[in-house]
Amino acid sequence: MFHTVLVANRGEIACRVIRTLREQGIKSVAVYSDADRTAPHVQLADTAVHIGPAPARESYLVIDTIIDAAKKTGAQAIHPGYGFLSENADFAHACEAAGIEFIGPPASAIEVMGDKISARAAVEKREVPTVPGISRPGLSDDDIIAAAPGIGFPVLIKPSAGGGGKGMHRVETPEELPERLQAARREAAGAFGDDTLFLEHFVDTPRHIEVQVMADKHGNVIHFGERECSLQRRHQKVIEEAPSPLLDEETRAAIGQAACDAARSVGYVGAGTVEFIVPSARPDQFFFMEMNTRLQVEHPVTEEVTGVDLVALQLAVAAGEKLPLAQEDVTLTGHAIEARIYAEDAAQGFLPTGGTIKRVTLPTGAGIRVDSGITDGSEITSLYDPMLMKVIAHGANREEALSRLDDALAHTHIAGFTVNTEFCRFLLSVPEVAAGDLDTGLLDRVSDNFEPAKPNENALIGAAMVWLASRWPEKPTSAWAIPDAWRAGRTSDQKIRLASNGEDFLIAITGTPSDAQVSIDGEAAVPAAIFRVGDAWNVHIDGIAHACSVADLSDGEFAHVVLTDATGSIEFTRKDAVLATSEDADGGDKTLVSPMPGTVIAHAVAPGTAVAVGDAVVIVEAMKMEHTLRAAVDGVVTFHVEPGEQVPAGKPLATVEPQES
Repeated sequence: MFHTVLVANRGEIACRVIRTLREQGIKSVAVYSDADRTAPHVQLADTAVHIGPAPARESYLVIDTIIDAAKKTGAQAIHPGYGFLSENADFAHACEAAGIEFIGPPASAIEVMGDKISARAAVEKREVPTVPGISRPGLSDDDIIAAAPGIGFPVLIKPSAGGGGKGMHRVETPEELPERLQAARREAAGAFGDDTLFLEHFVDTPRHIEVQVMADKHGNVIHFGERECSLQRRHQKVIEEAPSPLLDEETRAAIGQAACDAARSVGYVGAGTVEFIVPSARPDQFFFMEMNTRLQVEHPVTEEVTGVDLVALQLAVAAGEKLPLAQEDVTLTGHAIEARIYAEDAAQGFLPTGGTIKRVTLPTGAGIRVDSGITDGSEITSLYDPMLMKVIAHGANREEALSRLDDALAHTHIAGFTVNTEFCRFLLSVPEVAAGDLDTGLLDRVSDNFEPAKPNENALIGAAMVWLASRWPEKPTSAWAIPDAWRAGRTSDQKIRLASNGEDFLIAITGTPSDAQVSIDGEAAVPAAIFRVGDAWNVHIDGIAHACSVADLSDGEFAHVVLTDATGSIEFTRKDAVLATSEDADGGDKTLVSPMPGTVIAHAVAPGTAVAVGDAVVIVEAMKMEHTLRAAVDGVVTFHVEPGEQVPAGKPLATVEPQES
């Protein structure tokens, strides 16, 4: 076994790999960019090496720099995690040339499976079923447009290189196809440096089911059951579970065998995931989609139901050991479900968010696991993937796992900006999800029904009491120093206005922190008191005590209050502290402003072009996803930014000036 392993990644996957290295008694080496100098994975590792500026292309994606860091620290092997260089054949070759073990498959397997066209050809030789379509090298737009009617609409445009949904487009009609092909080529070129595309028929009401495989260097290949990954948007998974509620034992064995055959078709070694598209009505008619030649984000649900540490197995296989178990030794116990926590605002069309994390509150309890790469003070930017952490629940059955995950998400709080935790809870409450009646379009069909919950009364009262206590002097020098709104001859109340999720609340407080009456928007007053307990607070509301944590408390202002007994969480500002909209964003419908921090990818038209309502004008990328801004009025385009520019949220990007008649 290795004595030192470098982890060529960041965030939660780096932390997760480092934990297993520590358990195995192996020294861990982290790498970090300028943006990650104080990141959790750097603090967790035994040694850390600086590898360059914040942009990934200048740090985490520079092969020579990673190899050099491994040599300097005496690392015998490199674990690539997922993303970045994990499926880069050149990186695997570079490791081999440097005499460093790449904890992953051979470069030849990455090359074949990394190109979806060659991957289809390889698995078809093993009689693994594939989706009908056209897939050969060098397909032009004209080739694809000509073949589409024969394949049958709807069709799915897919990039030959890469994955994660980038460059994938579902197309319903022939008229849409030319514009979607241009967008797909641009996205594929930007994400993978290769704009090769192919086309498949879009399977009706499809389910996304994948199988975890592991292969050693001695020809042994086994699978660890399947995962259901159908709850996704823009081809990015949100909720995953194991096993799938769709498959019976016979189909489970068949799809597992097909996955092992797919791995054998390329002489696979290590951990990999074979992804299948499965018709909801005919689960026995599954089709190969692709193989991810790395560990998957959702691997924890497999670990929970099998009891196997997949990273530990990766290490053993890379060191040349035989798999310590055979297929008949793999058993599935109970059910596990995972929710991915993203920096995004589900109520605003899933726009990326970000900023400084003020406070992180994580859930605990029976069957709960959290894989996280963040901590208080972490800075989340558009430079890297928006996934912050994963919350995983394991139960004796699916119903218990669902219930445990919902409760865990209720106790998961990230202060500083909006995340999708509440949306994940909404998804779990959807009847089709509870019943296991899933397909890859379900999330998009129900997401418009999502509305952020209003802050509950206890959270508002707790926040108001924290505000009062923060202003109350510990040792007042006079009666005038006490902020109790006292008036000559009578008592009075203090009023503060809080803004949260676009709503205002007028809170009236009478009394002291230890003996107060609090009302919300003129409703009946409730007795309340607050006491400091170390760095936290204890809020008593109508005779019931609630543990309370506060983020960003300064000068009586605060950003986030969490009542940790699940009675509520609230993030807000004092209403009088809310800033007016930037004047730079003025211009009404004529001006297109960036809805999030990101990078301008392209002008969709030339400056001075006349456009109509709905025409694409400018394209912005954030968190690896493209967002097209379209004209809201007819007019002539003027651009205020150039492709390649990094822009903050609210930055004016272009103006569409209506033409005079």
